[in-house]
Amino acid sequence: MNPPCGRCNKPVYPTEKINCLDKYWHKGCFSCEVCKMALSMTSYKGFEKKPYCSMHYPKTSFTIVTDTPENLRLKQQSMLNSQEEFEKSRGVKKTQDQISNIKYHEEFEKSKIRSDAPPPENRQDYEEQPSSPERFSQPAGQMRTAAVAPHSGGKRYQAMYSYVSAEADEVSLQEGDLILDVEPIDEGWMFGLNQRTGQRGMLPANYVRPV
Repeated sequence: MNPPCGRCNKPVYPTEKINCLDKYWHKGCFSCEVCKMALSMTSYKGFEKKPYCSMHYPKTSFTIVTDTPENLRLKQQSMLNSQEEFEKSRGVKKTQDQISNIKYHEEFEKSKIRSDAPPPENRQDYEEQPSSPERFSQPAGQMRTAAVAPHSGGKRYQAMYSYVSAEADEVSLQEGDLILDVEPIDEGWMFGLNQRTGQRGMLPANYVRPV
């Protein structure tokens, strides 16, 4: 006897059977619980024995820990330790500032004896002045190499969500990507060219919108 489908409860015959999440599915019924996008054995994510796409997979939430007397004691101990570390760091910083101040005055007196050279603080300011921006500017030719070649026309779509390809013939998307030469294949899937990556292949129709 053929087992029932986990989605439509109709019999599943061996030629169209998918065994996953302790259930049997028709290939067309194995889709996301939220957006109904068609899934495969490599692209689904299971939650409570139901398939989801990566975009609509339920997020787990963390429980709040009750403030028991032991937790409160540990919390107070942690705050005291942090306060002690802060006071120690302040003492170290104060000592370092005093040493730096003494060294500065020593260098200043030495510079007055040697010549009328500016004090160390002024020399440091001069040495830290940024170099001419022309040294770091890139040639205009290199700046223009990132220009995108014009597309060949056809329907244009834009990605609303990011999508990681699960098969070799699929196209990965990032939110905002422009998809060119889009052609519908069947319900839930389209074929097009990602202008950003130059990759051509199949992509989920519910992840893009026409522009």
